[in-house]
Amino acid sequence: MQEVRTILLKKSVYEDNDREADALRQKMKEKGVRLVNVMSSPGSGKTTMLVALIGLLKERFRIGVMEADIDSDVDAVTVAKKTGCPSVQLHTDGMCHLDAGMTAQGLRALEDDLDLIFLENVGNLVCPAEYDTGAALDIVILSVPEGDDKPLKYPLVFQKCDLVIVSKIDALPYFGFDLDRCKENIRLRNPHAAVIPVSAKTGENMEALARWFIENK
Repeated sequence: MQEVRTILLKKSVYEDNDREADALRQKMKEKGVRLVNVMSSPGSGKTTMLVALIGLLKERFRIGVMEADIDSDVDAVTVAKKTGCPSVQLHTDGMCHLDAGMTAQGLRALEDDLDLIFLENVGNLVCPAEYDTGAALDIVILSVPEGDDKPLKYPLVFQKCDLVIVSKIDALPYFGFDLDRCKENIRLRNPHAAVIPVSAKTGENMEALARWFIENK
């Protein structure tokens, strides 16, 4: 019987993407641009948080935003109208993540004279964590209504992040969310990740979040 050859396509895809991501990261570093990959579940408050954060940072940095979704341009329009920053919508044609090549395409559509670019990845905690976008910083937004156990259930996205933003803390009185337990669960996955609880609605801790970005620019 003829021997069957097995090809590890998944590994090959990841390796090719990693090389492209490293090249993109180096290019952005040489240009002095900080690319930030923002990951979270749908409904975690990514766009609302970004609008509030950009309001605190735009006097210091020239900011651009890339919004990734399977369809629609709702988020890109919202960011552009509320912040005045250049914003582009990336449609993934059904794919649940962005990779380095897709990110590079989006960057080419943005203005060249930017200091800080936020990439709002497709909303889920699984696929986006598997693909390096070429970003200098990876952050995860975990909202209070989602529960404090998500770092245990979705380990990879928390393992690879530099910062976890716990959003919607104004809703803490209404959900069984234990902030201390959440922080401990994050530390189990990633002891080096910063954790900043915020409320974009009330503004609580948003100044602290802005300072983190200034210090890590």
